[in-house]
Amino acid sequence: MRTGLFYTSARILLLVISVVLLYLAGARGFLLLALAFVVSALASYVLLSRQREMMAGALNRRLSKMTAKAAEFRGRIEDGAAENDETGDRAAR
Repeated sequence: MRTGLFYTSARILLLVISVVLLYLAGARGFLLLALAFVVSALASYVLLSRQREMMAGALNRRLSKMTAKAAEFRGRIEDGAAENDETGDRAAR
């Protein structure tokens, strides 16, 4: 969570810096915004690669935990269904 917040904040900061620098360079209106998004995207690709990898790793770990819990839950459901089937078979006899 912290890594994602830091990465997002850094991206926004790069966008603001790009807007200010391009405004001072004379860009206005739609051109200013379009160039600012392109410049900040390129800058974040270069400058924030380490943070992006850290965030991807954190998300990957979180997803792995959720997948393991889902598999455990699925196993419990299957065990319960099998037990229920056995109980139903005994009751039918």
